[in-house]
Amino acid sequence: MIHILYEGKSKRVYVKSDNVLIMEFKDEVTAGDGAVKALAPGKGILCACISAHLFKVVEGFGIETHLLGYDGSRRIEVRRLKMVPLEVIVRNFSYGSLLKRVPLYKKLEPLVPPLVEFHYKDDSLHDPLVLPEDVLRVGLLTKRELDRLVELSLLVNHSLSRYFRSLGLRLVDIKLEFGYWRDDFVLADEISGDTFRVLDEHNNHLDKEVFRMTRSVESLLKAYKELASRLGLRVEALPTHAQGA
Repeated sequence: MIHILYEGKSKRVYVKSDNVLIMEFKDEVTAGDGAVKALAPGKGILCACISAHLFKVVEGFGIETHLLGYDGSRRIEVRRLKMVPLEVIVRNFSYGSLLKRVPLYKKLEPLVPPLVEFHYKDDSLHDPLVLPEDVLRVGLLTKRELDRLVELSLLVNHSLSRYFRSLGLRLVDIKLEFGYWRDDFVLADEISGDTFRVLDEHNNHLDKEVFRMTRSVESLLKAYKELASRLGLRVEALPTHAQGA
């Protein structure tokens, strides 16, 4: 019998066995670091389906992920990892908080090479930006581990950027999380419109930025359905009401 391990803004995590977790995507959407919240019927299955697909895409580039299986529901089965308490953000174009932090950048200015940021995972502190020197000085990672995390993050970003370009889409930025498995890092969490920004040929967002800008659940779900369609995914049995969100 599974039991809940953790519940966040967008997911619940259940323990299936010592080494296997079930990640359930909620039919909820938040903005403003959780200050704004709304029910979004069908969002869970869309994010689960997109995440499972994109995990398979990056695995095709030789990157190991925590995905073990997906059955078409709001849940994916994943390997249990010892998580690194850092979010890694890779930026290909200047946008969002980067423009507020460094207003010298122009909106959607290409960043070559991509910019890699670290944020310490702590909801009470709102996941603050930390420097590589901070990571090393407080002992979160060794220099070798930090270099490996950057290497993997850039490889994931390159792989997905290339994949999205083949579909006529542009990856603006992406938030990544990793965990330890054996002697290396494994890509974890999710890869969906909740964790990246992606633009179509007309600079329309197919990600959560739609909700941040409009506060419209309908517009968000339309964008996520379009993203799934562009990825060649058919998401069956989208509900007309929230399922235990």
